[in-house]
Amino acid sequence: MKSARGGLRGIFIHASLIALFFVVFTDSAGAAEAASRCEHDIGGELPVWTALPFAGVLLSIALCPLLMPHFWHNHFGKISALWAVLFAAPFLFFYQHVAVYHILHIYLIDYIPFIILLWGLFTIAGGIVIRGSLKGTPALNTILLLIGTMLASCVGTTGAAMVMIRPVLRANKDRLKKTHVVCFFIFLVANIGGSLTPLGDPPLFLGFLHNVPFFWVTTNVFPHMLASSLILLALFFIIDTLFYRREKGGHGKSEDEAEKIPFKIEGVVNFLFLLGVVSLVLMSGYWKPGHFMLLDVHVEYQNILRDVGIIAMGVLSLIFTSRQLREANDFSWFPIMEVAKLFAGIFMTIIPALAILKAGSAGALSGLVAVVREPYHYFWVTGALSSFLDNAPTYLTFFNLALGKLGITESAVPAALAAGEATANPEFILYLKAISAGAVFMGANTYIGNAPNFMVKSIAEEAGINMPSFFGYMIKYSIPILIPVFVLVTFIFF
Repeated sequence: MKSARGGLRGIFIHASLIALFFVVFTDSAGAAEAASRCEHDIGGELPVWTALPFAGVLLSIALCPLLMPHFWHNHFGKISALWAVLFAAPFLFFYQHVAVYHILHIYLIDYIPFIILLWGLFTIAGGIVIRGSLKGTPALNTILLLIGTMLASCVGTTGAAMVMIRPVLRANKDRLKKTHVVCFFIFLVANIGGSLTPLGDPPLFLGFLHNVPFFWVTTNVFPHMLASSLILLALFFIIDTLFYRREKGGHGKSEDEAEKIPFKIEGVVNFLFLLGVVSLVLMSGYWKPGHFMLLDVHVEYQNILRDVGIIAMGVLSLIFTSRQLREANDFSWFPIMEVAKLFAGIFMTIIPALAILKAGSAGALSGLVAVVREPYHYFWVTGALSSFLDNAPTYLTFFNLALGKLGITESAVPAALAAGEATANPEFILYLKAISAGAVFMGANTYIGNAPNFMVKSIAEEAGINMPSFFGYMIKYSIPILIPVFVLVTFIFF
């Protein structure tokens, strides 16, 4: 329990320092000025090179673990903070209170809720122990990936990943080759599996908040998800079978050598807390009690209640789960601390990239926005940007771009989708399918493409698995495996 309290304290110390920074450096007069300037279109002014600190964060994540592994392990938080300061200092100097508004907005509306949700799911899932003589055969591994893929749309990709990763690692602890198991886990459970409901992945939840009906994506993106998942599961089974046969023919352990342990799930009370988190997320999409302004940032009451409720669910999990169960899961706070520190830098430095993208034809990436016309353009451009940027605002950017090009108002979205081919703009359905699939599917292309990717990597490395580097993951796994699948999806559906 001491380590649990320490991890919880560390998360909220970082959040408190961020909040204190803005309270100290923003006075009431500044808030008033920000109120008149918060709509300032910085995306139309910022050049592309302002995103260099963001590129620096990505390159640090990619290269430092290879070039200076010991230094990176001990100081990755400081490196992330350095890149954040390199962007924030000149940004605050030149844009002053407008910069404060944009920085405060991305931390209050995006980063802090993002970390709270990750912390809650990570903490709760860490108290669920699946015991039993699970042997990482190709058949069992494929079944576990299938279960995780189906679970992802019900409890979110983060929830499913945190529940399923430890049983998968435990089942494969005696396998010699298992890196591919974790990489396919990231493909399916941490990304593609979450494409069927707004609970599955943040971009779809954002679409739900902007009038896309809750079950629209379930029926319309299901064929794309089914085709991609079946192809990847079949490829995984073939690859895993090849590795498994080599091990059995070499010095792999026999199934008869291990002690037989009956199948059992412990810490089941955590499923109630997991359901609580899902219910709170769903509540924040339906219940609209109003909002208040915090230094001109529009803060919704339901989101505050959601975040406080998720913290409560996590704390209850810590109270009602024995330390022995967490020890059985090899639970530690390092993965969530690593994600919190690295993404604190990522969210700061991502501000200019998102602002430029949001500016559309008025921004430095106007050429890119101009070529997005066909459904497959939306699929690939949304997906490519979601691989490196936050996929939720990327989804929203191209969602709004599609609405603008077709002359559809946000309030008319349900009617436009319900009318289908009968509407004056039937292509909107194809656009939205492409945007939804691209944002969710291609989050698997990199470790930072979706929230659970990096966390799964960190948990696997703590379990002793030699995971590939940032570029190694792309070169060895996502590019040769995922990109051909996405090309096939493009020809079939877009």
